Amino acid sequence: MIWGLALAVFAVITAGAYLATSRDLLRCLIGLTLLGNGINLLLFGSGRLQSGQPPIIDRLATELVGAANPLPQALTLTAIVISFALLCFSLALGIRLLAEVRGSDLQRLRAAEPPASDPLKPPLEEAP
Repeated sequence: MIWGLALAVFAVITAGAYLATSRDLLRCLIGLTLLGNGINLLLFGSGRLQSGQPPIIDRLATELVGAANPLPQALTLTAIVISFALLCFSLALGIRLLAEVRGSDLQRLRAAEPPASDPLKPPLEEAP
């Protein structure tokens, strides 16, 4: 079971990284979504995949043994919400970009940036 999950996480993160480096805007957005889903799978897999008892401690017990850890599940739920919000923001930004530039080629978008000598563009600060 764990090897299947590890292979799935590897495949999803690899596909997401490949698509995120694409020149097409839609592929970049899909790659960003796949990266988020791969990280969610990684967080979910960091907890125990199989558990026989719920995380409830008896009155007389002093420690929890053999129960599920609820923290990775809570982190995964939070990460799902955050990645969905990031996807919605990215889609809204992409739609606005397509309306302004009328193209989805990222090389054209980079070429449309103002030159470095433009007085309205803030200068790039170099590291000391």
